[in-house]
Amino acid sequence: MILDVTIPSPGESITEVELARWLVQNGDYVEKDQEIAEVESDKATLPLIAEKPGKIKFLIKTGEVVKVGTVACTIDTSVKKNSKDETEAKEKVRESALKADTKESTSVSKGKKDSTKKGSGSGARVNKEKIKVTPLARKLMEEHNLNIDDILHGLKKITTKEVNLILERKSDLLAGLKSRSVTREVKREAMSQFRKKLGQRLVAVKNETAMLTTFNEVDMSQVIRLRKEYQKKFMETHGVKLGFMSFFVKAATEALLAFPRVNSMIANDEIVIPQYVDISIAVQTEKGLMVPVLRNTETMNLAEIEKNILALAEKARNFRLSVEEMTGGTFSITNGGVFGSMLSTPILNPSQSAILGMHNIVERPVAVEGRVEIRPVMYVALSYDHRLIDGKDSVSFLFRLKELLESPHKMLFGDQDPERVLLGM
Repeated sequence: MILDVTIPSPGESITEVELARWLVQNGDYVEKDQEIAEVESDKATLPLIAEKPGKIKFLIKTGEVVKVGTVACTIDTSVKKNSKDETEAKEKVRESALKADTKESTSVSKGKKDSTKKGSGSGARVNKEKIKVTPLARKLMEEHNLNIDDILHGLKKITTKEVNLILERKSDLLAGLKSRSVTREVKREAMSQFRKKLGQRLVAVKNETAMLTTFNEVDMSQVIRLRKEYQKKFMETHGVKLGFMSFFVKAATEALLAFPRVNSMIANDEIVIPQYVDISIAVQTEKGLMVPVLRNTETMNLAEIEKNILALAEKARNFRLSVEEMTGGTFSITNGGVFGSMLSTPILNPSQSAILGMHNIVERPVAVEGRVEIRPVMYVALSYDHRLIDGKDSVSFLFRLKELLESPHKMLFGDQDPERVLLGM
């Protein structure tokens, strides 16, 4: 029996998709429920699933744009799996392992300190972070419970053989640099449907909104102290790490409830003000920026926020987010700090009216009660649609966010003193 596998619909109003890539080879035997391809629309990437086992035959090519419902491939269910298929599959796995093992050696640094090795007449400090260890060597070291110090100290002497080996490597490197030829070639690659649509939306935001950005700085001392002091216990209790993003989501949620205009949006001639908070979290993937949504963050604690972010980020990086998981947010947060950004003006995520930009944390001199102290400081930015949000609301929102992050207890107690609450005062 020949089974047709058709292109599924990623969501309403989507009529065309692009076959991003095949996950199997033409003519392979595929299992039931196996992912055989990835289909990319302007909103999401979805897997193509084999409904029954059999031999697959491609009908469309990678990169081809087709209508929803088009037959992408057929599966001959009369073909049965045999031992030859299993042998070929095992051989492919073995070849992949060998290729991974012969790749450029990777650095090994598991929190160990630099070691000092004395030679004749002088001491030489060895930076173990720069020592390269091949995957096979690392596996052998782990099996025998050896570390880099054991290997270094196990070397009895340096002979001319080792010196000549290093000299040869240096000469080969220099020869390679000198042999680089001048080229004027360019590389061209097709723009994906997702990237095309993303570009159109970003241009529309710039043209259709009165976007403005306001800035502030946050002393991250208390958040860093909490993470350092309770990280181990938090992981033991909740099974997830305590990150910076959960604090920002919680603080932004409280600030949005205090200044609901920042959580609102324009729909035709009306201002829509949700009585809930759905925060979109920007996640960078190989195909571009994806923005999954955390729903009803006003009901979540830090652990629940962390678990939901982890699950959505994993799905985003594996291109398994549904359209529903990326729509309906009321406010966005993006973190350029993970890439080293000091300051930026984030662009709005339509149809939302505001987005918060996080940046890197840098130790800076800060005036504290008349004296200069070094504090970990992050610059934060709020881009907003000035048609809807006035300067007073935007600045007040950002200042409230700053207050909550610099005094995290306020996320629970508001502006009340915890000790006075305890004493019923």
